Amino acid sequence: YYYITSKSCKDRFLLKRGQASVSYAQSLLGAPETRLTSLSNGLRIASEETNQATCTVGLWIDCGSRYESEKNNGAGFFLEHMAFKGTKKHPQSALEHAVESMGAHLSAYTSRERTAYYMKTLAKDLPKAVELLAEVVQSSSLSEADIEQQRSVVLRELEEVQGSLQDVCLDLLHATAFQGTPLGHSVLGPSANARILTRNDLVEYINSHYKAPRMVLATAGGVNHDELVALAKQHFSGVSFEYEGDAVPVLSPCRFTGSEIRMRDDAMPLAHIAIAVEGAGAASPDIVPLMVANSIIGSYDITFGGGKVSLQLSYKLILCCVCGVWIPLMSGFWQMHLSSRLARLAAELNLCHSFQAFHSSYSDTGLLGIYFVTDKHKIEDMMHWAQNAWMNLCTTVTESDVARAKNALKASLVGQLNGTTPVCDDIGRHILNYGRRIPLAEWDARIEAVTPRIVRDVCSKYIYDKCPTVSAVGPIEQLPDYNRMRSAMYWLRF
Repeated sequence: YYYITSKSCKDRFLLKRGQASVSYAQSLLGAPETRLTSLSNGLRIASEETNQATCTVGLWIDCGSRYESEKNNGAGFFLEHMAFKGTKKHPQSALEHAVESMGAHLSAYTSRERTAYYMKTLAKDLPKAVELLAEVVQSSSLSEADIEQQRSVVLRELEEVQGSLQDVCLDLLHATAFQGTPLGHSVLGPSANARILTRNDLVEYINSHYKAPRMVLATAGGVNHDELVALAKQHFSGVSFEYEGDAVPVLSPCRFTGSEIRMRDDAMPLAHIAIAVEGAGAASPDIVPLMVANSIIGSYDITFGGGKVSLQLSYKLILCCVCGVWIPLMSGFWQMHLSSRLARLAAELNLCHSFQAFHSSYSDTGLLGIYFVTDKHKIEDMMHWAQNAWMNLCTTVTESDVARAKNALKASLVGQLNGTTPVCDDIGRHILNYGRRIPLAEWDARIEAVTPRIVRDVCSKYIYDKCPTVSAVGPIEQLPDYNRMRSAMYWLRF
């Protein structure tokens, strides 16, 4: 049953199974403030308090594979594996026991520009969690025995990653798009490096990059900001902010190269292909229009179902607790599951098994592209329609396209912040990227300001008549010649 409870029938509030439904506008206005404080050594503390029983606390560091050289590529990923193998104060067994006794979850990840160590735990255990994180980052034991043990684990993971063809395809895309620059490095690094990295390499990496001004201690959930600042002063005041010989690492500009890389293997059942152009950096004002453009293209998976559209209707009786009468309510939904014109074409013409539009943004550049998995006989057709979708963004995008995409993008932004861990990750990345947490209301306003004209202008700037980069893995004999794909990046218009 659905119950209506309110002061009047004209202003009613719908409850379902005892839970209040909150409108999108209410979720924006009700978002807690993110507080930000800096220590004297430059380390920043950011928190969002939501009065929950749990919290996530983590350290986000401005370093990743982009800061590595050909010689030590993979050092950051190797360190991620070493982080939980014990500290100078807590050997591995004691560290694991301390985490388990709190009922906590300790994890880490490394990307091209970011490294994060974080813990989800009960709010009352925040002091212990911060203490353990400080030890993991500052006092990892890095024993030779543990390094040799983890070396075999890393090599095994490198082998497993080769089985994830999406990861392989996108790593190849970065390698050819940013060839000859650090952004072309893979996060995991080559197996040759994993075999020869030494303790000195790992210590040198920590001493070069784990500096207080490049760190953010982020927290979300049942936390008190002033308490967090006190804990940070206690455990992180000793983190260095100085570099040896004032040799501050500076990111070298990463040159984009329109190019292609093909790994043909006709024994594979499906082709994995990615096409991309140079996108916008994380702080660029063009980032939001490009997000809307990607939302217009959307995504598709063959399990979504076909392209036929039907309206499913149902009727319910809801009881108004004020008037005491039963009110018939008709509800319905479009049984479509398809997010865009390209998705409908993919379903109706059987173009691919799946596709997704993506925008990997970095501090000063990005990759704006489409990744798809298809049968070897459908490669040419899918590539044609994918590039056609790009041209439509630059020339004929409509009001209805933009309105649908904006709604989908807003829902995605709110939906992905479900839980303390995604919120904490969002805080950490925002402080490193923008120097502040951009609130949902501001994102909403920036999305709402996007018009079809803006989408056409921004997409023309980044896509129209630009040299793409392409990576392809599998039975790709039918993949068009690069010059042909390049010629599809513009239309002859009169």
